[in-house]
Amino acid sequence: MKPLEGIPHFGNLEYRNPKCPKEAAEQVTFFNQLRHHYPDTFGLIAVHNRNEGKKTAAQVVKEKAEGMATGAPDIMIPGNPSFLCELKRTDRTLSTLQPGQEPYLRAAIAAGSYGCIAFGWVAAWEAFEYWRTTLNKAA
Repeated sequence: MKPLEGIPHFGNLEYRNPKCPKEAAEQVTFFNQLRHHYPDTFGLIAVHNRNEGKKTAAQVVKEKAEGMATGAPDIMIPGNPSFLCELKRTDRTLSTLQPGQEPYLRAAIAAGSYGCIAFGWVAAWEAFEYWRTTLNKAA
């Protein structure tokens, strides 16, 4: 995956290891850390929205009608501004953006949210800490 202009990226873009953890494992680690360090604030309100994934076409149509948004990022934390982070594997060459992810992030950024892409949970934590300490007016 190549870096996208206008969307902040976190992580070592030169890192290569085909055995690095899968995206799901990185996400579990991030949420575990968040809930451990901020159990009554950010860990309480952070969400991961399930998207299309392995669903039937009928399920997707029904869930979109109910409000599912194609391309919603892996980590969403309400705030001022909101934090939206698409989490990918630490080795960026092993990840790709799914349809809708780039347009979603760009629209969210245009609407005033802080959107980024992180390669690995450590990079997502760096992005979160940057947002928490620098941008989030509610913290």
